[in-house]
Amino acid sequence: MKNRFFGKITLILFLFALPFSLMAYDFGFVANINTGTNGTDGDDSNFIFRADLWPRFSALIGDNGEFIVSAGFSLGLDEEEDFYYVPELLHTEFTMRFGASAIRAGRFGYSDPMSLVADGLFDGVQFIHTSNIGFFRAGAWYTGFLYKKNANITMTSFDDEKFSEAIDYNDFANTYFATKRAFASIGWEHPSIGELLHLNTAVIAQMDLNDKDVKYNNQYFIFNMRIPVNMFVVELGGGLELSQITGDKDESGMAFAGAFGIHWLFPSEFNSRLSFIGKFASGKSEGSHEAFVPISTIYFGQVFNSKISGLTIAALNYSGRFTQTFSASATASYFIRNDLGTFQGYPASSDSDGYFLGPEFSARLVWAPFSDLQLSLGGGVFVPSLGDAGPKEKMQWHAALNVTMNLY
Repeated sequence: MKNRFFGKITLILFLFALPFSLMAYDFGFVANINTGTNGTDGDDSNFIFRADLWPRFSALIGDNGEFIVSAGFSLGLDEEEDFYYVPELLHTEFTMRFGASAIRAGRFGYSDPMSLVADGLFDGVQFIHTSNIGFFRAGAWYTGFLYKKNANITMTSFDDEKFSEAIDYNDFANTYFATKRAFASIGWEHPSIGELLHLNTAVIAQMDLNDKDVKYNNQYFIFNMRIPVNMFVVELGGGLELSQITGDKDESGMAFAGAFGIHWLFPSEFNSRLSFIGKFASGKSEGSHEAFVPISTIYFGQVFNSKISGLTIAALNYSGRFTQTFSASATASYFIRNDLGTFQGYPASSDSDGYFLGPEFSARLVWAPFSDLQLSLGGGVFVPSLGDAGPKEKMQWHAALNVTMNLY
């Protein structure tokens, strides 16, 4: 009896361990250190330090599956030089492939065709199908379990207050997580229509799930296309937003955004590119349209950080990889208000009637002497005196050194 009993136990343990014995494992550890300083011309500067530890684990499950999990622990000094520490679950994804189709579930990256509406890690599930007529994607995501500072969701004043509130570990559930929103997306992408046009489109619907009386829901219709012409690539994108505010008084609105870019690939011995990029997002207007409000707050400046709503941004960028270990980039950008009501903040005062906020100049050097070590040095300045919205405001600047090490 004892031999039969232990035989059954052994068989059960063997069957349980068999799937794991067939897996191919990979484990890694990444350490990232970022130190820098920023400030305003003539005022005291702020020292910033942040250290990130990112363990990761991945495994192949049979011939068709893959599992990835990574976590993070950050500690450092913020702009007020106060100490903080933050744990976070990062990229955690299970993928299963079925011929030309695949299903992804967990916490993984999503970006809309313009990288303007939603961009980052989200919790959800996505179906992907590859065919002769392009790639089809459909998915749904939830934001309420993300760390709010990395999710960066500030669609309404309610979101702004939740985002700005300091983390209280005695009230972790109410102060750590991002605002509660869900969104779904259906997209189609074709890499070469007529062997000329790369087209990427998506329809996105966002629903406000926060426990408050007034809700902000919206839908986006996004497209982006790229056309290669000899050594040039022309890029054109656009977006339409329909919004609904429900509560004591129901309201609806329409907003729009656009993007244009032209990239020149230099015919040189090393990889280099010169790009002109323009982005536009509508602001408030009497009776005609509303401000374009993305789900994720995405910043397009290195020093001047603002929502895209109600702004036009024009940028000239050069990037080059001169050797296998050394690359560099430089960007000159200019920020313009589309109206006087949407954007109100530095450098524009509440009574400013100027539209031109000013230029930003930034540069970055990257040196990777080994495959598991990378050093990056970057910095920039924002100069409001070269605009008319706040010509007397002081210049802002930022400089940082980043070191990333892959430890195994």
